Amino acid sequence: MTIAQKITKKVFTTKLNTSARHNRCALLSRFIIAVAMSCGSAAFAATSAWKPERAVEFVIPATSGGGQDRTARIIQKILQDEVALGMPINIVNKGGGGGNIAYSYLQQFKGDGHYIATATPSLVTNFILGVSPISHTDFTPVSVLYSEYIGFAVQADGPIKTGADLLERLKKDPESVTFAFGTSRGNGNHIAAGQLAKLAGVDVKRVKVVIYKSSIEAVTALMGGHVTVVPTPTSTYVPVLASGKLRIVAVASPTRQGGAFAQVPTWKEQGLDIVVPSFRMLVGPRDMTSAQLAFWDQAFARLVKSPEWKKELEENDWDNTYLPSGRSRAFLDEQAQRYRAMLVELGLVKSAQ
Repeated sequence: MTIAQKITKKVFTTKLNTSARHNRCALLSRFIIAVAMSCGSAAFAATSAWKPERAVEFVIPATSGGGQDRTARIIQKILQDEVALGMPINIVNKGGGGGNIAYSYLQQFKGDGHYIATATPSLVTNFILGVSPISHTDFTPVSVLYSEYIGFAVQADGPIKTGADLLERLKKDPESVTFAFGTSRGNGNHIAAGQLAKLAGVDVKRVKVVIYKSSIEAVTALMGGHVTVVPTPTSTYVPVLASGKLRIVAVASPTRQGGAFAQVPTWKEQGLDIVVPSFRMLVGPRDMTSAQLAFWDQAFARLVKSPEWKKELEENDWDNTYLPSGRSRAFLDEQAQRYRAMLVELGLVKSAQ
């Protein structure tokens, strides 16, 4: 029984005359309304106790033009135009080091809600692989935005026309196939390439890999004929599809995608069980406050409901897997377990003893 219910019971079980009872009811009503208003004000204060006091920095662990950069700029536009954030958002690109440069930068701003970074599986896999001392637990998860799948692209006028062609070439001469992607070894892109190599009967460690500061740089290298194939989330290809220089031969998704990729078969359709999702999320520095997270939860909840964001989801065939800050930590922990298992299976990480 609530405090208000106890008060109500006590008032109405007391033997009072009619006039006194009416007076007591009036007092009780005013009391309950005051309590409700107080609780409402407290709840509002808790969610609006913090807001940006200066420009916000969106830190991108890749160079401009890539998938993460594109996502951040879409968010920047919607937050400033539709959500009316109240403060400008500055995009800060810090590519290189497999994301370590950006994440080391973010670590400098402990507890400061003015700094947000985009994150992909590399944040998780770099630590698992031992190539970075920075773990996902060193940051505050702010939001999971969406998921997408890895597409495999080759040169449009090259000899590889289908996923089967790529598989056969890999089987016959692994050294003749160069996989290129951003931004670090062992990430979702590398895992997708590794799964293809494994199904081709090729030792994953023999696969030739070239790492770029962003996947769009890898795509540029592909169009220039410098590498054989690029495995990367499909949205990376959207800005350059019209060039006619790329051919997407397969997507590592459970079912065929729509939009610009409606004509591209999945690996499953081509007889290979390769499914590799990639997530996009936002993280902040360690020790962000509950008030800061409440502010960003409100902002991103409005963002994902906006018509412009829904349009982006549809055009890029992104899966809406939005999660607020409170549920994002569990998501990251689950992803860490899943990617560790994949990397162990591919022989890139030793199994935990």
